[in-house]
Amino acid sequence: MKKVIFAGIIVAASAISCQKDSNPDPNPPAVTYMSFTAGQARNYMVTDNTTSTSDNYTLTSTDRDSTVNGKSYHVFTNSTGPNEYYNITGNDYFQFAALPDVLGGTNEEMLYLKTNAAVGTNWNKQISVPVSGLPLPLVVTLTNTITEINSTKVVNSITYNNVIKVETSVSVAGVPASAVTSDIDSYYAPKYGLIENHYVIGINYMGVVENVDTQVKLMSANF
Repeated sequence: MKKVIFAGIIVAASAISCQKDSNPDPNPPAVTYMSFTAGQARNYMVTDNTTSTSDNYTLTSTDRDSTVNGKSYHVFTNSTGPNEYYNITGNDYFQFAALPDVLGGTNEEMLYLKTNAAVGTNWNKQISVPVSGLPLPLVVTLTNTITEINSTKVVNSITYNNVIKVETSVSVAGVPASAVTSDIDSYYAPKYGLIENHYVIGINYMGVVENVDTQVKLMSANF
């Protein structure tokens, strides 16, 4: 059961964050951090630094949209998994995705980026994770903070400008803060969206010692 709890923390953290916008702006700014042009493909490499293994996947923009919670989400195909859904509401960027069955399989609308925010801006999300063997769900709190704006980032020898960096920390209700460590950094560039993510999280609690260290990099794009 302890390993299931840890898995719940890991996957909930990877969901990044969610927040509703009660007054959505249907007109996104001229410069967007996620182009929806049909046919555009982004090729990513995912590296597990604990095992030194890598996999690749391609995210391709379709010509389809889907309405969720009153928002129009653009559909992307993922070469190694289910479709992904993205929305731009004003300066807020959302992803809609289903959590794994171990987390109850519920759908989450996730706010992962704010493009008009100053350095230091943060937003929180609590995710209730049902865990087999526990009477109550595990409550994971994600805190996202804008730590860089208008910066330059080199990924796979390509230089990106006007990059926004978001740092995410994780806490779990009922678990001491010292038992959960997290270092999650995500970088977003105009048009391309995510260009790099480094995801480190560990737990040392009740005899469970586990660590995850993965990195996602944009290797190429056809635009």
